[in-house]
Amino acid sequence: MTTPARVDLDGASSLPLHPAARQTFRAALDAGWADPRRLHGGARQARLLLDNARAVVAECLDVRPDEVTFTHTGTDAVHRGLLGLVRGARGAQDVVHTAVEHSSVLHAVTWGAQARPVPVDGTGRVDVEALNAEVARVGVAAVAVQHANHEVGTIQPVDALDVPDGVGVFVDACASMGRLDLPRRADVVAGSAHKWGGPAGVGVLVVRKGARWRNPFPEDDRIDERSSGFENVPAALAAAAALQAVVAERDRVGTEQHALIDLVRHRVAAVGDVEVVGHPTERLPHLVTFSCLYVDGEALVTELDRRGFSVASGSACTASTLRPSHVLEAMGVLTHGNVRLSLHRDTTREQVEAFCDALGPVVTELRARVGL
Repeated sequence: MTTPARVDLDGASSLPLHPAARQTFRAALDAGWADPRRLHGGARQARLLLDNARAVVAECLDVRPDEVTFTHTGTDAVHRGLLGLVRGARGAQDVVHTAVEHSSVLHAVTWGAQARPVPVDGTGRVDVEALNAEVARVGVAAVAVQHANHEVGTIQPVDALDVPDGVGVFVDACASMGRLDLPRRADVVAGSAHKWGGPAGVGVLVVRKGARWRNPFPEDDRIDERSSGFENVPAALAAAAALQAVVAERDRVGTEQHALIDLVRHRVAAVGDVEVVGHPTERLPHLVTFSCLYVDGEALVTELDRRGFSVASGSACTASTLRPSHVLEAMGVLTHGNVRLSLHRDTTREQVEAFCDALGPVVTELRARVGL
């Protein structure tokens, strides 16, 4: 079996530009450079392109165009979306959230609200009854429940939430947008373009009509009160083109990726002392995480990289935090020796088989280094 020089299996971190995005971005660079707030011809053209991008995204997500805002990043969309619900609550400051929310959600809560975390089970799924009970308490401004987990892929039962009037529902859909239909229960949703093959530096914020949302940051005199700064029109148009292409092909790609991930789950479990984590069926189609006992996650990622396979580790202590993954800790699973593998739209079975063939010897070698 011939192994390519480099196999990127870290698509959940970021994807290369989708061909549709690349083509659109190049064309928009010449047509969408002007300030869409102005009145001259070039500005009107830029405004038209921005409106077109918003309309395409809205159609892909089955929402209204005036509910869609382009932000500077997915993190920006998360912060604006969640904190806007807190400010819109007019007095209530508590945010109920699952224990496995992305760090951007947790940082937003720490900065501008009071946290009420709710535990999850061993698959990463939240107990809906416990969550609903917590949300029903006095003083809750919003509930934050991710659509799917960034590290283990587990999908949360967002549409099963029972939320009182006046409590906003925020959904981080950065890992799922374009791959899955949005939960209908959400009042505010955040997405990130580079996760679906759009350009980096573009986030999507959806604020549904009727949501009690107020801008939590200093006002700006741009077109959309939910954003700030100069709009990157070419990038927004490219993000919309990529999302449209991904949604159009997701049934086929999702089926193929589900089958490849099932293959990985089966083969890595046969290595020995390996735990596949996350929900076995209610999960993203392209992602799988597993933990190898007696192996350091950073060493595992490094050795796989030397063999031409790019993967991520959700358990390794990073240089920025020096802490293991809070997601894996909350699930009660092994937090070391962890690998997250996530596919691209064009990842082949041959590449996946080659990775699985390489994994066993790498794990054996690393365990031998520590006398096992």
